[in-house]
Amino acid sequence: MRNSLRSAAAALSMLAVTGCSGWPAVIDPSSPQARHLANLFWLFTIVCAVVWFAVMLALGLAMYQGRNAPERGDPLEPNEDTDRHSSVVVSAAVAATVVVLIVLTWSSYLATKRISDAAQGDALMIRVTGYQWWWEIRYDDKQPERIVTTANEIHLPVGRPVKLRLSGADVIHSFWIPSLAGKQDLIPGRDNDIALVAQRSGIYRGQCAEFCGLQHAHMGILVSAESPEVFETWREAQLRPAQAPADAERQLGLAVFQKNGCGACHTVRGTNSGGKVAPDLTHLVGRHFIGAGRLPTSRGSIAAFVADPQQIKPGIRMPRVALTPDELNAVAAYLAGLQ
Repeated sequence: MRNSLRSAAAALSMLAVTGCSGWPAVIDPSSPQARHLANLFWLFTIVCAVVWFAVMLALGLAMYQGRNAPERGDPLEPNEDTDRHSSVVVSAAVAATVVVLIVLTWSSYLATKRISDAAQGDALMIRVTGYQWWWEIRYDDKQPERIVTTANEIHLPVGRPVKLRLSGADVIHSFWIPSLAGKQDLIPGRDNDIALVAQRSGIYRGQCAEFCGLQHAHMGILVSAESPEVFETWREAQLRPAQAPADAERQLGLAVFQKNGCGACHTVRGTNSGGKVAPDLTHLVGRHFIGAGRLPTSRGSIAAFVADPQQIKPGIRMPRVALTPDELNAVAAYLAGLQ
């Protein structure tokens, strides 16, 4: 029951997310793909509203006519005029239902086709892998040394086609950025694609939309759409390894980080930490949040997460490591300096 409530809370939180103009994200599209879906949403909403009003009007008329109709001796006695009228009404209602279903089905097919044909030309390829409960983001490149791996945040150049290749590492997840694209599942052992073109700069929030375990509601993702120049600057910065700590506190933090085996799970490029089962921390402080949206990125948040990750995000695979206060402060200082 508690897990179901968390799942429902995640869905409701996404409905409350606003886009760049202040409207709810699902009706504030910032890409052609999201616009197709928003148009489909409005079409379904308007058609369903018209059908509802038509049904209410027919019900009201029937109640009014029945109230003022003369009394009949036997209500089961056949009446040719009434039966003929009823047959016409039912036939018209069936025909209207068929037409409405055909129109909605065809509109849905066209929207899906337009979305599927979106990524043309020089598309940026990004691989997104869902874990319990975080996202690995990898920017592919023909030159292996230019491949960038990060976590929980995606940077996109405005105006350039982007293809997201989605896969699940453990269970089924679902990728959803309402202002940019529709939902798509991440399934272990299978790749699914989403194509999109961001048209407006901004920060867009997303969410896992498939219940995937205890922390499903806390599996968020941010997309930063920016100019091509800003994106290239960000990408070049991501290619660089982490700077070696210059002060004594951060040097102690690195030593504690390595001594306690944190590098067996996490990668910090430029050090001997090369783990692949947890988020890459090389440029941790360049992200808005830690824990897939659980806490804002700050030294205090990092210290709290390291001190007791199960308290912050129960169920995650990061164990609690016993550290002295000085060691905890040093590790937090080291991680908070990973620009």
